[in-house]
Amino acid sequence: MVKALAKTRKVGGSIVVTLPKELVQTQNIKAGECVEITVKKCRVNGFGIFKGMGPFTVEDELKGLE
Repeated sequence: MVKALAKTRKVGGSIVVTLPKELVQTQNIKAGECVEITVKKCRVNGFGIFKGMGPFTVEDELKGLE
């Protein structure tokens, strides 16, 4: 089984997922073929949201427990 991340987009009343080119090539997928898709929502990665903020320390973690 091959895994890939893809972003959804709205087309008319439907939600569409485009398969990445690399996945299509490695799996030799052709237009009109039937493929099985397992859907799992991904968590949003907050990396880079708080630019300039230093890393968390042990003290920061302990403050959250109070």
